[in-house]
Amino acid sequence: MDDQITQEHTPIFQRIKDFLLAGIAAGRWKEGDVIPSEQALVKQFGVSRMTVNRAVRELTSEQVLTRRQGSGTYVAQQKYQATLLEIKSIADEVRARGHVHRSNLQLLERVKASDLMAKQFGLAPEQPLFHSLIVHFENGVPIQVEDRWVNPACAPDYMTQDFSVITPNEYLMAAAPLQGANYSIEALSAPRDIAEMLAIDMKQPCLVLRRQTRSDGKIASIATMWHPGHRYQFAGSFT
Repeated sequence: MDDQITQEHTPIFQRIKDFLLAGIAAGRWKEGDVIPSEQALVKQFGVSRMTVNRAVRELTSEQVLTRRQGSGTYVAQQKYQATLLEIKSIADEVRARGHVHRSNLQLLERVKASDLMAKQFGLAPEQPLFHSLIVHFENGVPIQVEDRWVNPACAPDYMTQDFSVITPNEYLMAAAPLQGANYSIEALSAPRDIAEMLAIDMKQPCLVLRRQTRSDGKIASIATMWHPGHRYQFAGSFT
């Protein structure tokens, strides 16, 4: 019943997007496959060509689909990548692809560490921590929500940085030279606030990278980075 109510309140264009995304996720259409024509989608959903065009246009701008003039609309083959075997700034990753990076600072605060966070940093409860929440964009498309906690002892000037021109990673690599790192990756559904920042549906899976970095014998930073699963992948190589 709840699903039916939710569907009834979902705009038609979003339902078409969800239908296409679900088909791609299920393997009905693989990378490089042509999706149903706009005319076929108009007939299937009983809506106007303009409504279908909006759904397809948005998925194209999100680089889920790609249009080929006179041929049709296909599942895009490209996914944004992040390198796992070395810690790079997301801005560098984006620029290396010849794309434009920008960021939007959602939150920057100094807070007292909770018992759990203090334990993770090896600090006494209620010791100060810096906390930032930033959305990163590639060519105008949101590709990462970075939720980061920072140890002031390692990065005392964190709160004074302009994160529209420097990323937290770039500042931390200079202020707290990397001594080591631990990370994990899992697939999760985004909570509402993360989904809104990534401009995705809450039902869509995200790739979530959790990373703890060390510097000078201390835990310098703990970050949780959310990536839309349909437009992101992790990659790496070594010799």
